[in-house]
Amino acid sequence: MRISAVRAYPLRLTGREAYLGALPDGAHPAGDDYFTRPPWRSLYSRHFETVLVRVDTDEGATGWGEALAPVGPQIVAAAIDRLLAPALLGRDPTRVRPLWTMMSGLMRERGHLVGHQADALAAVDIALWDLTGQLTGRPVHALLGGAYREHVPSYVSGLPRPTDEQRAELAREWVDQGVRHVKLALGYGVAADLATFDAVAAVHPDLRVAIDAHWAYDLADAQRLGRGLDERGGWFLEAPLAPEDVTAHAELAADLVTPVAVGEALRNRYEFGDWLARRAVDLCQPDVARTGITEAMNIVGLAAAHHIPTAPHHSVGLGVALAAGIHVAAAVESLPAFEYQPGTVPMANRILTEPITGGPTGFAVPTGPGLGITVDTAAVEAATQQAAAVEAATRAATEELR
Repeated sequence: MRISAVRAYPLRLTGREAYLGALPDGAHPAGDDYFTRPPWRSLYSRHFETVLVRVDTDEGATGWGEALAPVGPQIVAAAIDRLLAPALLGRDPTRVRPLWTMMSGLMRERGHLVGHQADALAAVDIALWDLTGQLTGRPVHALLGGAYREHVPSYVSGLPRPTDEQRAELAREWVDQGVRHVKLALGYGVAADLATFDAVAAVHPDLRVAIDAHWAYDLADAQRLGRGLDERGGWFLEAPLAPEDVTAHAELAADLVTPVAVGEALRNRYEFGDWLARRAVDLCQPDVARTGITEAMNIVGLAAAHHIPTAPHHSVGLGVALAAGIHVAAAVESLPAFEYQPGTVPMANRILTEPITGGPTGFAVPTGPGLGITVDTAAVEAATQQAAAVEAATRAATEELR
């Protein structure tokens, strides 16, 4: 059996509101529906954007993968179509790890393990694990050596409301559904962040609250915020400093009781290895749609060797990325929780014939072969055509302005 076709599908789906909530005052449009959320620096999209990839064999089997590509999914799709797909044709799809090694070397010395190239590799890698599971009749977590749990616990991420009163009210709604772990999307200043923490933590005595600071602080302010969380029994502090500053993260981690969580921006075991060796991270958060399953498990093993738990990150990935994250989370021995995005999950299920079950308190681990999901090919094809039409219209409008 050999790989006969590899195809990428860049998608742009529209939800009730943008990821992390309505556009705030001060958001700056950057063209093509992209904007920033001050004080955060990264681009966000008004839509849910991603890249799916389908790998077919000459005997009719199919596997699906997905890259976390919240902006510019066409870039990742081009890397798959032009660089990875030709190298995969005619190969044995069940040799997943050797294929990862081959693909990761194709752009050596050219950012081969990071950025868009890594995202493209992640999508194809997930598809190969799904395909191998389909061929062997085994779920991915079984291929990884077995699941530690049948139910993956989760935490509610974001609470995307503009005021502390509204965030607390949303937290009450989640608590009423059994939620006891939440993460706040903050980074608006030390005093403001701690005030938000206090308002949400007051909702229930057993509610564990974490803060995602979105890389907003310098070391001094991150220390002030972290010490405030120490006093309050904070769950963890995610992404407090500039993502490239490993040294400052190590100083911060040594200074705090509250665990420092990092991983969304990292793509491979070598990056994580540096952070772990320097004791700059207390909770690893690889995103499977940015690392792929092969590299995610390498990262999990490396973290375990340093006695550091892993809590996989998940943001705007759709059904394939969500399923892949659940399988990896099931195969992690030291797992605090998996990230649950309330606004993303309904979008994630739009590309599946049957929805992934679970949600704010956890997900049942799929038991079917591969990822245990069925992608709605017709829905994906339609969404791809729609995204292509929007892209063409945007380019035409840009040309007219020139």
